[in-house]
Amino acid sequence: MNDERSAVEPAPAALASVHSAGGDDGVLELFEARGWTDGLPIVPPTPERVATALDAAVMDPGQVLGVETVRGRAITAQKAAINAVMAGCRPRDFAVVAASVEAMCDPAFLLHGATSSTGGCAMLTIVNGPIRHELGMTGTFNALGGADRASLAIGRAVRLILRNLLGVRPGELDRSTLGHPGKLSYCLAEDEEGSPWPSLGADRGAPGGASTVTVFAAGSPRQIMNEWTTEPEAILDTIAAEMRANLLHYSIWAGNHCLVLPPQLRDRFASAGWSKADIRNYLHRHARVRRGDWERVGKASVVSHANRNQEYAALQSPDDLLVVAAGGPAGGFSAVIPPWFGNKSRAVTAGVGFCLEC
Repeated sequence: MNDERSAVEPAPAALASVHSAGGDDGVLELFEARGWTDGLPIVPPTPERVATALDAAVMDPGQVLGVETVRGRAITAQKAAINAVMAGCRPRDFAVVAASVEAMCDPAFLLHGATSSTGGCAMLTIVNGPIRHELGMTGTFNALGGADRASLAIGRAVRLILRNLLGVRPGELDRSTLGHPGKLSYCLAEDEEGSPWPSLGADRGAPGGASTVTVFAAGSPRQIMNEWTTEPEAILDTIAAEMRANLLHYSIWAGNHCLVLPPQLRDRFASAGWSKADIRNYLHRHARVRRGDWERVGKASVVSHANRNQEYAALQSPDDLLVVAAGGPAGGFSAVIPPWFGNKSRAVTAGVGFCLEC
């Protein structure tokens, strides 16, 4: 379009100001020049589009979704909606984005630390409940690789909100040494209908029929495979080995881990009568290392006679494991998604359009 377009600035002011530019290309150039984009094209966040997103979520522009507690920065619904529009979210997607912001601003999530660390984690959003169908989220094929528009746009919106409202830009607040591709978009819908177990949302206290998001400061997915057994213990031994590898190669501190199980492996567990609780308990017992194990991975300098037999578990308790049913129907694959920094940051669940804790 060559007409003059008005776009709302995604700035951390109480209410955003309005800028004008010549057409969509002019808006993109303006936003790139101001550092408001992630390098990808955006949808111009016109006042009309932003208002439509707010109306769809039944939110006032000045409604505070959360406050980043270290610097006291409030994130309002209007500012979040601007970034959601930019990311390509449809109006009906915005309620999930807003719930994700609410969850990230919970003090237990440690948002400032997770976004400024050199460790380079990303914010994984896991979606549960009827909202998945309303938004066309699939949770099956390519579940962790941008399976549908809503997953991609919601994950990107979360990242743009951090970038534009909290200053989480590479080299500024974002001090990541490497980062990972999830920092562009990291959103997953659970395949609840294909699962023999209660959903993650139900595991974390959501009432029946409710939609939730769970946010997790997460490392990159570590895909593993075991197609040579039907025994649950053997499958979980492979998964435990990956969790131990993370303890040895990255960090020994226990915290939330996310285990993504596609149908082929879910069927193995269901046929054997295993529940999510059985899986969590097994991995809590077996995903452990001793400090002395660090000697064989190049970290002997932090091992001493006094600490070499000290044991470190990947999970502080079985409930720290987030078991999520997702993925395509074929292949003995699963994915372990490790935490950013042990239990310093906790996974947080929030209701979409309702207060889970009220």
